[in-house]
Amino acid sequence: MPNMSSAAATVVDSAASADTAAPAPADRLAAAYRAVRDETERRAAPLGPEDQVVQSMPDASPAKWHRAHTTWFFEQFLLGPHKPGYQVFHPDYAFLFNSYYVSAGPRHTRAARGLLTRPGADDVTAYRRAVDEAMLGLFAEADDATLARLAPLVEVGLNHEQQHQELLLTDILHAFAQNPIPPAYDPAWTLSAADRSGDGWVDLPEGIHAIGHTGDSFHFDNEKPAHRALVGPVKLARHLVTNAEWLQFMADGGYRTPTLWLMDGFASCEREGWEAPGHWRQVDGEWTIMTLGGLQRIDPDAPVCHISYYEADAFARWAGRHLPTEMEWEVAARAGQLNDAFGLVWQWTRSAYAPYPGYRAIEGALGEYNGKFMVNQLVLRGSSCVTPADHSRITYRNFFYPHHRWQFTGLRLADYDS
Repeated sequence: MPNMSSAAATVVDSAASADTAAPAPADRLAAAYRAVRDETERRAAPLGPEDQVVQSMPDASPAKWHRAHTTWFFEQFLLGPHKPGYQVFHPDYAFLFNSYYVSAGPRHTRAARGLLTRPGADDVTAYRRAVDEAMLGLFAEADDATLARLAPLVEVGLNHEQQHQELLLTDILHAFAQNPIPPAYDPAWTLSAADRSGDGWVDLPEGIHAIGHTGDSFHFDNEKPAHRALVGPVKLARHLVTNAEWLQFMADGGYRTPTLWLMDGFASCEREGWEAPGHWRQVDGEWTIMTLGGLQRIDPDAPVCHISYYEADAFARWAGRHLPTEMEWEVAARAGQLNDAFGLVWQWTRSAYAPYPGYRAIEGALGEYNGKFMVNQLVLRGSSCVTPADHSRITYRNFFYPHHRWQFTGLRLADYDS
C-alpha cells in the first residue's frame, strides 16, 4: 500500500515536527487534503467570474470546471462508495463534471465546457465546501483500518487535483493570450532564467539501467513496472535551450525550412501559421511573450517554452542534434546531472507514450486514468514553473500530442555523434 507522500509530504512533515507525537491517521489525511484543496482555491482567487467560464480551445477547460471536476472526483470515488448515507450535492453535476471516465457514466462534451454558464463560480465554491466538509467528516468518522484502505485512493485524488492546478494556470494563460488587451494573472510573475553552470554536455556511457518507479511512495500506474533498458552511449545537454538560441533558429528561417520538419509537423506549422513559440507576439518590431504576468519582453536567458514536439524536433535537427529518449533523460536526472530538470519547463523527449513492459491498468473506472491514452502521444519529463512543488519526481511521465504547445513545454538536446 503506498505511503502518504508527494501531495501530503510537506504537510505531514511540518505536522510531525510541531509535535513530538506522530499525527493520527485521520489528522494526517485531513491536513494533506486541506493543503491541496486550499492551493486550488489560492490559484483561482485572482480570477473573476467571467475569467472562470471562458474556454479558449477544445483542449483547455474553464477554471471553474477544473474546480468542480476535482471535487466530483472525491464525491464519485470516495464519498459515494465509502460514506454511508451520503447524498450527492446536485444530481446534474456528475454529468457536467465527469471528464473521460466512461465507466462512471455519461459526460458533457469536452469542447463545450465553456458553454456552461450555470452553475456559476459561486455555485462551484459551494460545491467544493460541501464536499470538503463531507470528506473531513469521513476522515473523522472512519477507524484506522478503514483510513488505511482509503489513504491510497485519497492520494490519487490529491495528485489528480494537483495536475488540474497546473492545467488551471496553463488554460487561463491560453485564454488571456487571446485577449487583445493582455491581462495579467499575477503582475509580479516572471519565468526564471535557465541555469547555465557546468559543462555543456553530460556523458552517458553504454549501460543497462533500471527505469521506472520502485518502492511504495506515490506514483501513477504508468510509471511501472520498473524494468531494465539499454542506454547510451549518448551525450545529453546539461542545459535547457534558451530563448536566445531559439531566436537564432527563427532568424535562420527555422519556421520556413521544410527539410527541418517532420511532414506532419510542417503541415501543422503552415496550417497554424507558426512563426514563433506559442504566446509570442511582435510589438513594434520586438518579440514579446504573453505570460501569467502579462505581456513581457523576451528574456534571452530564460528557457524557451510553449513549443510543440514538432518545433522541438525541428530545432534539434537545425542544431545538428536530437531529442533524448525518456530513458536517457531519467538516467541523467537520477544521477543529478541535468540543470533545471524540474521547475521551469517540461522537456520533450522522442519517446512515444507507450506502456512499459508488463504494464496492466488497474481495474475499475480509475483504470481509465492513464492506460487508455497510450497511443499517438509523446512523453515529456521533468516539471514546469506551474507544477505544484511537491508533485514532481524523476519517474513522472507527462504526455501530450505532438502539436500541443499551450503548456510550459521546452527542450534539451541529445548528441549521438561526438
